[in-house]
Amino acid sequence: MGNALGYAYISTGDMYRAVTLYFIENQVDINNKAAVLEALKHIHLHFVADENGNRIHLNGRDVSEEIRKMHVADLVSPVAVISEVRREMVRQQQLMGEQKAVVMDGRDIGTVVFPQAELKIFLTADVDVRAHRRYDELTAKGQHVDFAEVKHNLAERDRIDSTREDSPLRQAADAIVIDNTDLDHEQQLELALDLVRERAEQSALHQS
Repeated sequence: MGNALGYAYISTGDMYRAVTLYFIENQVDINNKAAVLEALKHIHLHFVADENGNRIHLNGRDVSEEIRKMHVADLVSPVAVISEVRREMVRQQQLMGEQKAVVMDGRDIGTVVFPQAELKIFLTADVDVRAHRRYDELTAKGQHVDFAEVKHNLAERDRIDSTREDSPLRQAADAIVIDNTDLDHEQQLELALDLVRERAEQSALHQS
């Protein structure tokens, strides 16, 4: 949706995946608060838009493909529940959002990061459909994965993210729900763009 609007697109999930990748590569003990805090000082993330889409860079290195692998996916939720990690990522996300004209995708954006966002969309879908989509995405990139493992990983991430104490996954009271179980990419994009146009018209009326 960011491209369609000419907005920057920020995937906060990719940010947590990049932190997880850094922790794995540098053997950071996620149960050691001091080690986590020290590691966070050395993690610099930014997004670069190119012909391949929006790419995330970890300390200047494009890790967009690496963070999609299952060894990262298996650890991302345990990393994302760490309060110190969440505080640092929220700080960086809020700095990015200050530039305005941003579409930010994540599990706590409407409730924690930007509770005053102009438009909040809560996307949902059947877990089997989500698992098939992720399985197809991974296999298309040449990864050898098991469907049952992919589905378990999604369900476990949902469980952990919904029950964590620090900024849990939940629908904001003023969010608009889109169930995209039976929608393709173009259909859900058009629905979202309709909501953006409607909100822009409302804003223009209030300002006139």
